[in-house]
Amino acid sequence: MISVFGSSVGEEELYEIKTSIENQWMGIGPKVRQFEEEFAARLKLPGFVLLDSGSNALLMAVKMLNLPPNSEVIVPSFTWISCAHAIVLNGCKPVFCDVDLQTQNVTRETIEPQINKNTKAIMVVHYAGKPVRVDEIKGFGLPIIEDAAHAVDSKLKGRSCGSIGDIGMYSFDAIKNLAMPEGGGITTQNAEFMEKAKVVRYCGVGKSGFEAARQKYNRWWEYNIIDFFPKLLPNDICASVGLAQLRKLDKLQARRKEIWETYQRELAGLSWLVRPQNAAPDEQHSYFTYVIRALAGVRDKLAQYLYENYVYTTLRYHPLHMNAIYKSDAHLPITEQLNEEALSIPIHPRLTDNEVSLIIDLLKKFKA
Repeated sequence: MISVFGSSVGEEELYEIKTSIENQWMGIGPKVRQFEEEFAARLKLPGFVLLDSGSNALLMAVKMLNLPPNSEVIVPSFTWISCAHAIVLNGCKPVFCDVDLQTQNVTRETIEPQINKNTKAIMVVHYAGKPVRVDEIKGFGLPIIEDAAHAVDSKLKGRSCGSIGDIGMYSFDAIKNLAMPEGGGITTQNAEFMEKAKVVRYCGVGKSGFEAARQKYNRWWEYNIIDFFPKLLPNDICASVGLAQLRKLDKLQARRKEIWETYQRELAGLSWLVRPQNAAPDEQHSYFTYVIRALAGVRDKLAQYLYENYVYTTLRYHPLHMNAIYKSDAHLPITEQLNEEALSIPIHPRLTDNEVSLIIDLLKKFKA
């Protein structure tokens, strides 16, 4: 079965893990600090705090805003559940908005109808790696959280996605452009937020005993808890994999782009299929997922056909407002249309040319 998502790992990752094991560093240590510095430098971020997952990075991002209880946070329905969960777990209410049909991104126009006096923040998602026009959304004057889980190599007007709004988050799980066993993190222009994030990621403890002893504090084993927070610590094993991935990210991205461009060229003549939108001239895409739209109600038939021919596909994502847990009465016509038409087909650096050709041939032979 050809997988829809995937990463490419090998000797470089094994070497970095080996050095951590040899140095007896498995928990948070020098590799975490090194990854934070190298990642921030590559993306030209003001700083970066590595955490144990992208989901917890979202939790942290909402936490940093210190919103009043029951505040409303606008978020696209066409995204992963962690976005809405992070809002709810911080005592706030997710308000779902629609997305643009062509880009699957939120826009100023899809957000505006949901804004009211209770709206305290907006969460945007750079879907598939195509940048949201964050500069246009800033006009609302509300704090913006950028979910750049798909957008580790995406840019808008030369600025890295994740660094344009008030707080940005990234995800490094095993299928992302930059893969780790698990990982995520946040960046922000607010130095106070950045420093607090480094502290509260360890159960809200203000200073570890080791740090206190090194700074010659007396009775260093006593600690001051500054906030209620779960343990979100990263570790050097995951950071080791991340360092190796970071150093070959250009190569990994070049392969993703090559596959994307092959699909765009070869699938152009299929009347029943709508291809995803390319990046605009002032944008850079990350090519995380290649999402087609199969028109005239044939999407489910197509997914089954590809599966029977050993090609796995999926829908990213099932609309959140249609999940009963959120108790939403929203009607979002574009998101609901995507729920019936959208399909992610394989794109990742481990795909071979033969596999890409097979997928294209199957799509060309499909009887819509």
